[in-house]
Amino acid sequence: MNEDEGTDANANGDTDANGDADVNEADTVDSGDDGQIGGVVLAAGRSRRFGEENKLLATVDGTPLVVHAVRTLLSAALTRVVVVVGYEADRVEAALDDGLGVDLSVGADIDVRYNANYAAGQSTSVRIGARAADELEWDAAVFALGDMPWVDPETIDQLCAAYRRGTGSILAPSIDGQRGNPVLFGAAHFDALTTVTGDRGGRHLIESHDDAALIPVADPGIRRDVDEQADL
Repeated sequence: MNEDEGTDANANGDTDANGDADVNEADTVDSGDDGQIGGVVLAAGRSRRFGEENKLLATVDGTPLVVHAVRTLLSAALTRVVVVVGYEADRVEAALDDGLGVDLSVGADIDVRYNANYAAGQSTSVRIGARAADELEWDAAVFALGDMPWVDPETIDQLCAAYRRGTGSILAPSIDGQRGNPVLFGAAHFDALTTVTGDRGGRHLIESHDDAALIPVADPGIRRDVDEQADL
């Protein structure tokens, strides 16, 4: 996740809505696992490529990108959503309060975590998200990017269903053979995610782990992020 914000806790690198598929689709084995799966939205980055404006507060159909991203996870069958904020955290939280119609200070289904070290790269937010997932005792976590407003909630549900079937412990969606975001990590990988560095996030895990798999979906939103104003 690259918190510029096109990222990679997931499977891709800097803006990995742009990495080609390099893992195989796995066979499924029913694991009978009904553990809790939560979501993490990475929304802390500076987004310098976008210009002076805070990218996450730019709008699509009148709604800030970050609100679209969080709504997607809230619309999926997830236990809870953690949002990692950093750059202009107060403005991002205010946009979420207004756009979601909730008061984040009293909880709801959203847990906001602040990343004071956001300038050091996306991995710092991935580490915070992984620690939150571990603390909340989730069985798995779906890591999503705050600059990807077009992901279909059904895609997240498909990742969760595949995880519960035993398809793999690291799952990324794919379309036309190309890997996208968000990416699901089983709890077995939370410790590894708390040690990632730089802007690669968890990319090395999905590229090297034998238990990683791609889940084909009919969702072009998994490959579409916002890096520059022309992307809106």
